Amino acid sequence: MRISKRIGRFKLDRIVIGVLVLGAIGLAGRGWLQENPQHNPWAPLELAHPPGWATGQKLDGLRGDVESCRAVLDRAGVAYQVLEPSGDESCRREDRTVLTEGALTPANPQMTCLAATGFEMWMRHGVQPAAQEILGSRVARVEHLGTYNCRTIGGGNDGRWSEHAIGNAIDIAAFLLEDGRRISLLGDWDGADEAAAFLREARDAACASFSTVLSPDYNAAHADHFHLDQADRWTGSACR
Repeated sequence: MRISKRIGRFKLDRIVIGVLVLGAIGLAGRGWLQENPQHNPWAPLELAHPPGWATGQKLDGLRGDVESCRAVLDRAGVAYQVLEPSGDESCRREDRTVLTEGALTPANPQMTCLAATGFEMWMRHGVQPAAQEILGSRVARVEHLGTYNCRTIGGGNDGRWSEHAIGNAIDIAAFLLEDGRRISLLGDWDGADEAAAFLREARDAACASFSTVLSPDYNAAHADHFHLDQADRWTGSACR
């Protein structure tokens, strides 16, 4: 009888110890997530946080929730303007957001809030750190080839509609540095110098902020630009 009681107590002690260990692990994990909100799926998206494990999920959560998306820009102090909806059918744009004090040139392109959020995150945590580290200068301006274009992918009469048709994409052609240098996709991608290294680092960093990243490595049609968009992809991001 005493032996059976001892066995019972031993099992109970093991259960209690297991519960305590799991509780300690849970508290430690909770503390770690609080210290690293970029990995915490329950923490709101903040542009001040670097991209983390949960960033893609948080960006996806803003899809179709324009007010929450604009709240992210507001909290980060990003200047933007909201325009009235425009367009018809497949090119209908309910969300027309304009970054009014950004680094883009030509200035004030119209895009979705989600695309604008991705661009701001990419600049803060990808482009600028890479430019400073590799080129020794920050980026002053970013040349783009456009955001909105009511067309299908490839511009044909058939096929799927491009993300450009609703302003959910931006094509990046070149970077103008504060020291006066110009780094372009067409002129510098195929080099073996620091300019080419910077462009590849910028391409890779964009994959944390956009659902689609297409570079000159993808095909000849992208030889002169990065195509960045926020397409709704159930398979995850496409980074090429």
